[in-house]
Amino acid sequence: MSLKTKTVLVTGAGGFVGSHLVEELVKKGYNVKCFIRYNSRNDAGFLKDINSSIFDNIEIISGDLRDYHAIYQCIKGVNIVFHLGALIAIPYSYKHPKDVIDININGTFNILNAAKNVSIDKIVHTSTSEVYGTAQYVPIDEKHPLHAQSPYSASKIGADKIAESFYCSYNLPVATIRPFNIYGPRQSARAVIPTIISQALTQSTIHLGSLTPTRDYTFVKDTVDAFIKIAESDNTIGKTYNIGSNKEISIGDLAQIIFKLTNSDCTIIQEQKRMRPQKSEVERLWADSTQAWNDIKWKPSISLKEGLSKTISWFKTRFQNYQTKEYVI
Repeated sequence: MSLKTKTVLVTGAGGFVGSHLVEELVKKGYNVKCFIRYNSRNDAGFLKDINSSIFDNIEIISGDLRDYHAIYQCIKGVNIVFHLGALIAIPYSYKHPKDVIDININGTFNILNAAKNVSIDKIVHTSTSEVYGTAQYVPIDEKHPLHAQSPYSASKIGADKIAESFYCSYNLPVATIRPFNIYGPRQSARAVIPTIISQALTQSTIHLGSLTPTRDYTFVKDTVDAFIKIAESDNTIGKTYNIGSNKEISIGDLAQIIFKLTNSDCTIIQEQKRMRPQKSEVERLWADSTQAWNDIKWKPSISLKEGLSKTISWFKTRFQNYQTKEYVI
């Protein structure tokens, strides 16, 4: 399936990954509608960072994923939906679990239900590696059990299962992408890589939480490529795809690589407020992306050091926008 000449809708388009996806879709010549959460500042999020020649070729629609009427009006005439819209911060989900559950589950239901009532080619629903919890075996394939260790991961498991149920019950053409830890330019300070980089560029001490958990990091450009390949393929409906680098690294070791790349001589200070509750900490994530390679010939092309270098270069011009002395949830 070629998306060219088709109209695509990206929910969460103003976010980190969404803005990169919108940018790439427009470059490829697709007709792109962007759904972002309404705010009175008329703030389009990270969409304001993309080139004006691209920005001028997108349609921005403000609303709320919990508003079915708004979603239904937005989805009419759309061929492909990339559903990225969600509340994604795990620490925020500890403080406001109802908000996270409401938006992530009910918002996904509204997308699926609206799509069921119109003619649509495919929905690419966005999951997260957090649904697996701490790895019971590695590398983690798509058959790994799901374990809700935070309200956020529980909300995403719920959303994933609703998407699965709409495929099984209504034959809705849904494919699920399950990215592991994405990083790159524009990422918010609630993620660990921006937290480390912004502090390393401005101060001699780095404030972090636990250093031992391992994660599997994928550069945002590679992740966007996976989104598009899943959408274009006729072989992905009804399936879930892990998208990761197939490598793991601890947060402590990650920090040391960033220190070298930024020429920083930093001391790490661990803070209790930055640590997850003991039973909620996901200790190990390591992706098996074999199915993505077999079905859509996707594999990451950018190494961790190359991706971190690109990210650091971007942060050097933007770090003043990050609150390096505060813990951002």
